[in-house]
Amino acid sequence: MAANGMTNGGTGRNGLAKIQTQKRADGVCHDDSTTPMKAQTIDELHSLQKKKSAPTTPINGIQGPFAAATTEEERSKQQLQSISASLASLTRETGPKVVRGDPASKSGGTPRVVSHPHHVSPTISVSDSSLKFTHVLYNLSPAELYEQAIQYEKGSFITSSGALATLSGAKTGRSPKDKRVVRDETTEEDLWWGKGSPNIEMDEHTFLVNRERAVDYLNSLDKVFVNDQFLNWDPQNRIKVRIVSARAYHSLFMHNMCIRPTPEELENFGTPDFTIYNAGQFPCNRYTHYMTSSTSIDLNLARREMVILGTQYAGEMKKGLFSVMHYLMPKRQILSLHSGCNMGKDGDVALFFGLSGTGKTTLSTDHNRYLIGDDEHCWSDSGVSNIEGGCYAKCIDLSREKEPDIWNAIKFGTVLENVVFDEHTRDVDYSDKSVTENTRAAYPIEYIPNAKIPCVSPHPKNVILLACDAFGVLPPVSKLSLAQTMYHFISGYTALVAGTEEGIKEPQATFSACFGAAFIMLHPTKYATMLAAKMQKHGATGWLVNTGWSGGRYGSGNRIKLAYTRKIIDAIHSGSLLKANYKKTEVFGLEIPTEVEGVPSEILEPMNTWSDKNAYKETLLRLGGLFKNNFLGFVAHKIGKDNKLMEEILAAGPNF
Repeated sequence: MAANGMTNGGTGRNGLAKIQTQKRADGVCHDDSTTPMKAQTIDELHSLQKKKSAPTTPINGIQGPFAAATTEEERSKQQLQSISASLASLTRETGPKVVRGDPASKSGGTPRVVSHPHHVSPTISVSDSSLKFTHVLYNLSPAELYEQAIQYEKGSFITSSGALATLSGAKTGRSPKDKRVVRDETTEEDLWWGKGSPNIEMDEHTFLVNRERAVDYLNSLDKVFVNDQFLNWDPQNRIKVRIVSARAYHSLFMHNMCIRPTPEELENFGTPDFTIYNAGQFPCNRYTHYMTSSTSIDLNLARREMVILGTQYAGEMKKGLFSVMHYLMPKRQILSLHSGCNMGKDGDVALFFGLSGTGKTTLSTDHNRYLIGDDEHCWSDSGVSNIEGGCYAKCIDLSREKEPDIWNAIKFGTVLENVVFDEHTRDVDYSDKSVTENTRAAYPIEYIPNAKIPCVSPHPKNVILLACDAFGVLPPVSKLSLAQTMYHFISGYTALVAGTEEGIKEPQATFSACFGAAFIMLHPTKYATMLAAKMQKHGATGWLVNTGWSGGRYGSGNRIKLAYTRKIIDAIHSGSLLKANYKKTEVFGLEIPTEVEGVPSEILEPMNTWSDKNAYKETLLRLGGLFKNNFLGFVAHKIGKDNKLMEEILAAGPNF
């Protein structure tokens, strides 16, 4: 080295450039090969890593509840006041002191506190929770929610595909017997109550007790997650929902399942139309009136609120909101539907109804057609719209070969519920039922390649009712009259077979009104009447497609080949099946085609495939009797003043 402390330049060993150094006056060498850092400490360096999101809403010309706010700071303050109001205790009548951000972050300085501005003299003494900050983690991104889940929630891991694996705790499915609906002057006349109804009543007081319990629990936490999102892709009829939860898993799940607002929509979101308080980690009080366990899912349609206690299963939020839509939409003359929906390249739309195991997801997912949605829809005067912003797919025995779209959708941003994975590679074993058979994946609908965004379509051309008939007596396809469509829609038939549920040795008929009895709020005939009216107005055709057995019941016959069912569905889509010749069956009076391209003609008439004709007739009469017995629960409900429509629907059922 030269005496002045500088290298002489040139080339060093192996042809590499020499590092240029020099000694300062203090005798310390420094590296001048890079630009000096702005940060002087590690914390400053970390603060430079994250760039603050700039507001995208112009200050001028803002419409809606936040229109009076002239600065970003004022809009943020009003937003926090809205959240504080949502978390307000009904006894104290004031909301908690809320502040944006993670309490674990070292932001420095004193946070600006916002509380609900509605101040009155408190009816009880000040509590500890009123003296603390409640940090609000507001509409976090999937990346931020990953960090929260992995750092703070036991059982959260990143799988090899990039999805977030989570656990839902002791509850790995819905708890329909713990669901309650407030019965008051709002719901007394409108809702379906009594035998067969999914609506188990509770009173207003008990709801408020559970609400207070949930809100107090959420306010006791250092931080809560708040999602402001939408339901229904139809912009004229969308619903603003707010979800307050204690887990990043729940926040990410709803981020995926609801419609995600743009930054502009979010900054002017205003007051929500409906609010969920998810305090699922905290139980309800078993001694509270109407409670039968430590779990309670409570709907108050007058207050537009839902409270969850004692279950962390995220599907309760999804289906709770679906029940709300089953109440709100019919009031606007919009039909809410538990169905899949797809659209052809020429704009022809089909609705698919079916219970678990009927092939609804498989048949509505068609690479030659656009996916509108896989589960929940609305049919309005302008057409069909998806209620959700995501898909909630079953994962048990999932494979790339069987369901490539679902397989490929399980990537970064997707929530995987209760799956089992290799502890080293993090590869998921979808055949493993160690935690539950009800393993699920929740992902944004954009993860499906042929999804149509926005998820709206014209009016349906075909309404397809799917049944997996394990008795083997229903034809592979039948064309339905309007009355028959109503009858089979109200019935919602399929059959359980051995392996579906433990202890089942022979086929068991299952009926679920409107193909989703657990979620409907009104009497099934009201939805059926709306469906028939819309089909008649827009010229839609009803079809009953059997994806079950032929040539005998389960155990003696064979499952109808999926390739044949796909040919039938293709013929429905193309319109060619409407031009076929038809004949009527016995007992059910169904119109069956004499031929379908690509399908053996002999299987179109079920009796032809049975070697024992007497056994066929006995089984046919048995199934017809099961339909009749199930429908007895609906006969007493009158439709219109003269009840003629109910008589027509009854006449469209089995006749023997």
